[in-house]
Amino acid sequence: MSDLVSYRFADGIAQLSMDNGKVNAVSPDMVVALNAALDQAEQDRAVVVLSGKPGILSGGYDLKVMTSSADAAKALVASGSTLARRMLSHPFPIITVCTGHAVAKGAFLLLSSDYRLGVEGPFKIGLNEVQIGMTMHHVGIELARARLTPSAFNRSVINAEMFDPADAVDAGFLDKIVPAEELEATAMAMAKQLAGLNMTAHRNTKLKTRKALLKLLDSSIELDKQHALS
Repeated sequence: MSDLVSYRFADGIAQLSMDNGKVNAVSPDMVVALNAALDQAEQDRAVVVLSGKPGILSGGYDLKVMTSSADAAKALVASGSTLARRMLSHPFPIITVCTGHAVAKGAFLLLSSDYRLGVEGPFKIGLNEVQIGMTMHHVGIELARARLTPSAFNRSVINAEMFDPADAVDAGFLDKIVPAEELEATAMAMAKQLAGLNMTAHRNTKLKTRKALLKLLDSSIELDKQHALS
């Protein structure tokens, strides 16, 4: 589909793979590519399996963009937050496969998904914004509050604590971890299981369950456009 996000569709499952040749930084172009892939998956009425490359899902927002100007940073965060909201309300299930590290926006991709599968290994998952001098944006706070345990929410958002994959399950970033050699098979088995859902019921229940969160994210996106991130 693009140089940044590949797209493979078969048997009702769309496999989206991010690879920018580095750490899969979420840049404006990456957001465009992910939205285009989700557009295609929606047309295909497919269960989505989103993954990174071996060793990393994403290292977060593109720091070159984030440090170029306040306006550029706000614009990227707004587009990334809108992507998160879209994922949370996507009409078909989204599985995100955490292929290694997932930092900042990489971790938010996990928090925006319906099912999160991780790989065992010496990887770090979490929100390091405070560590690198960024005040957490409103959307990030509310998304983390909704998906993490109360303890992990404070440890992650306020203290910038990073979690290994096993602890990331307990925190709420992941639902399950498996050895690397089982990752693809487990992801496809889960995708086939979710493909058996009644998709109308899935969509309607998802929207009903997340109605308050989606409304909160809409207002938070607007708030973030008005506030600096440092």
